[in-house]
Amino acid sequence: MAATQVIRSEWTKIRSVASTVWTLSLAVVVTIGLGILISALSKNEFDNMSRQDKLSFDPTFISFAGMSLGQLAMIVFGVLVVSNEYSTGMIRTSLAAVPQRGTFLFSKIAVATGLCLAVGLVTSFVTFFLGQAMLGSHKAEIGDPGVLRAVIGGGVYMTLIAMFSMGVAAMLRSPMLSLGILMPFFFLISNILGNVSATKKIGQFLPDQAGSKIMQVVTPIDDDTPYGPWGGLGIMALWVAAALIGAYVLLKKRDA
Repeated sequence: MAATQVIRSEWTKIRSVASTVWTLSLAVVVTIGLGILISALSKNEFDNMSRQDKLSFDPTFISFAGMSLGQLAMIVFGVLVVSNEYSTGMIRTSLAAVPQRGTFLFSKIAVATGLCLAVGLVTSFVTFFLGQAMLGSHKAEIGDPGVLRAVIGGGVYMTLIAMFSMGVAAMLRSPMLSLGILMPFFFLISNILGNVSATKKIGQFLPDQAGSKIMQVVTPIDDDTPYGPWGGLGIMALWVAAALIGAYVLLKKRDA
């Protein structure tokens, strides 16, 4: 089957599964809603902040506060896109129709990635503008240095989270096992490693912590991270590449 036909087939699969549409919608609503709420709260608390907190105040990054929960929906989306076919047994039919396993895997990931990027960029821009509206006089402008990079980076970050999840799901082949590993990893383990002084240096190199640097415009005063926004995004991209390569190698080696 030609690559264009495979891509068209994968687009039909994604579009026709209700759960994938719902999870993407949830990512949008949660990210925007929490961003608005936390931006409004930050505006009210600004006058009570310490001098150090005011110097580290990053209005752009604050509007992305909902990303930490929104990314969980992107993880679910990435897992479902890949592992749905394994849980239903449809994978055998798909691989019989597309024997070139690399073409099958990367067509699926390419279609899902394109969709995630479109949704991620729209979400990121809407979150930024609504968040800044809530911040009032403390807001940043899209033309300020580093702001456009951070807003576009927010969309790219959401996409990379989903891609990483797709790679892990393709390796594990089970939606429950994939979510059972990814959810605690991003929601608990990463936060614990990043906030405990003994493990902070390890936490800085995890995909979500490194990647989220792209959304920062103001560097906190006590920040000792050994890389900048682009370096952080590069580290996250390496994690994604490793997950996708692992998925490809295992798909080539084993039976459906």
